[in-house]
Order: sequence, then C-alpha cells, then structure tokens
Amino acid sequence: MIEIRDKSTNMPIGEISEAQLQFLIDQLEEEDLEDRDYAITSLLLQTFEAEGADPGLVAMLTEALGTQETIEIVWTREA
Repeated sequence: MIEIRDKSTNMPIGEISEAQLQFLIDQLEEEDLEDRDYAITSLLLQTFEAEGADPGLVAMLTEALGTQETIEIVWTREA
C-alpha cells in the first residue's frame, strides 16, 4: 500500500497504486533518489489530465488541493 499525506499537516489524503505512484515519479522532478514529496498545483493537475493520468489520482489530488494554490504531498509505503 502506498499512502499519500499532506506534508504540512501529516493528514492522510488517500492510497494510490504502484502505477499511480510511477506516474507521479515519471511526471515530477525529484531532487534525489530518496525524494518522496511533491508540490501539487491546479495547473499541474491539468497537465496530469492531458498526459493521461488515472482519473482517480487526479480526483484525489484535486480534492486535497481544494482552494489552495499549492499543496505539498509526501508518499510512503506501508506494509
């Protein structure tokens, strides 16, 4: 299981699949191999949709973003 959390509050956003995680990794810049956090904006979510992102992933991140300009998310693998 891969869990996504709001980095600033540590509140859970939801769970994603390996394929959804791979999409995030492929689309977003990582500073190093241990980088597990990303900044999400509404413009980025539009890009995700144009790139064929899983609709469930986009919906989850859109809901988490709400009316904010940016949300920082972090992912972890749970056993």
